[in-house]
Amino acid sequence: MAVPKRKTSKSRRDKRRAHDALVPNVALIHCENCGAWKERHRLCMECGTYRGRQVFAVQEV
Repeated sequence: MAVPKRKTSKSRRDKRRAHDALVPNVALIHCENCGAWKERHRLCMECGTYRGRQVFAVQEV
């Protein structure tokens, strides 16, 4: 069984884990219908449409 000869330093260990940080991965686009910002592949919360179809009616406040 392979056993390391020396202890891995904190610096070397943390360099290896540098890519593990959480990054917000939200791609925002404009809604085709109303132009509001929305996430990709999600329905628009402003007008209630998804890919040109009316999914639900939005209540006016």
